[in-house]
Amino acid sequence: MDYRKDVNMAVYEYAEAFTNLLQQKYAKDLCSDALTKSNPGVKFINSKTIKLPRMTVSGYKDHTRTPGFNAGTMSNDYEAKVLAHDRDIEFWVDPMDIDETNLTLSVANIQNTFETEQAIPEKDSYRFSKLYTELNTFSGRISTDTITAANFLEMFDTEMSYMDEAGVPEEGRMLYVTPTMKKIVKEAEGLQRVMSVTTPSTINRNVHSLDDVTIKMVPASRMKTKYNFTDGCVAAADAKQINFILIHTSCVVCRDKYSYIKLFTPGTDSRTADGYLYQNRNYGDLFLLEKKVEGCVINAEAAEA
Repeated sequence: MDYRKDVNMAVYEYAEAFTNLLQQKYAKDLCSDALTKSNPGVKFINSKTIKLPRMTVSGYKDHTRTPGFNAGTMSNDYEAKVLAHDRDIEFWVDPMDIDETNLTLSVANIQNTFETEQAIPEKDSYRFSKLYTELNTFSGRISTDTITAANFLEMFDTEMSYMDEAGVPEEGRMLYVTPTMKKIVKEAEGLQRVMSVTTPSTINRNVHSLDDVTIKMVPASRMKTKYNFTDGCVAAADAKQINFILIHTSCVVCRDKYSYIKLFTPGTDSRTADGYLYQNRNYGDLFLLEKKVEGCVINAEAAEA
């Protein structure tokens, strides 16, 4: 694997080298990865500000069959949003833990452990909790009804109907569920089931979609309404459980703006001494588009009064 080296400072830059590997890992392990694929045309104003479109156009008027057309109105402004989730960490690594014949492999092992145990769970946790906060801010649909196998399908149909009435596209809707909620979905009354038997000893009862809505299971620990990011990512003391999120990804803008991964070799400066210094920084955020708030519905535990 290629990497760039500054021969004067003995600093190895790995952000570019690991881009493809991280994208593959995110696609597999990051539950919220689909949210980053929406609205690719939304641009950054500068290094930390993204502009969210707010276009409004007027409708038709009767044509009089005389020269000229009726004048319409169009507003094509945008709302500037500043990315707020700017995170970093560094580790001092003993030289005995580094394979000097293959630094890239050693850093990849550190990176993989960090992404698996810290970065990926935090990304999901931040994005889902931020989505809850934004939906609450814009007075979107947040249900606190208790869901059981007896009422899930009726509740699901009701929420789907609200989206249909609001003109939310049918194709592309996703249902994020906790493991407990997925069990309820599998047991839902009124749901027709087809079991796939591939061998005499293998029966597949997984539910991957419902009415063409893709179902994605998310660990319950990543679906809380609020988190404390002081040291890593932990659920806040007053956090409530999010049970499911029904969403069309077009209603959000989710971006990682900046990624920085470097390794400083022994003796680079006074901090490294005889060891290696690994640094990692990631900067991004998620925003709900106010004009598309109907594209998201959340069911969660009721917040305390």
